[in-house]
Amino acid sequence: MTTASGALDALVERGWTLGVAESLTGGALAAEIVSVPGASVALLGAVVAYATPVKRTLLGVDADLLAAYGPVHPEVARQMADGVRRAVSVDGRAADVGVSTTGIAGPASPDGQPVGTVHIAVVTPTSAASESHIFPGDRAEIRAQTVDAAVVLLRRIVRE
Repeated sequence: MTTASGALDALVERGWTLGVAESLTGGALAAEIVSVPGASVALLGAVVAYATPVKRTLLGVDADLLAAYGPVHPEVARQMADGVRRAVSVDGRAADVGVSTTGIAGPASPDGQPVGTVHIAVVTPTSAASESHIFPGDRAEIRAQTVDAAVVLLRRIVRE
């Protein structure tokens, strides 16, 4: 069983739906989840909020937080994960769970943080968790490691 499959199984067992918010992964996390047959049972949708203003306008990330710290921050990831739940609402019902990625895949850092700095968050009806990483490698490797870590965190938090 793939990790994505395990995460989806955990969501289905709880009867929870999922929304995905991505920045540096640019849709790769949603694609990993969608690669699992039957993903539509839990996945409602995904948002690629690549530009910082979209994190604010579509996902509701606090403007003062973005102004003070920029888009690569653990609290930005948490707010993205929470905000995507509403962004993918169906018939007025928000997704139960949101997962998000934000970070710097390189090749250069726009704000001085190390390339490979990544923040991942998961918000559920009962908890919120985030992880920070500094992944080694080139742009593709950092993005792939981020997807893997996000799916692992999602599965772990939903199983709690």
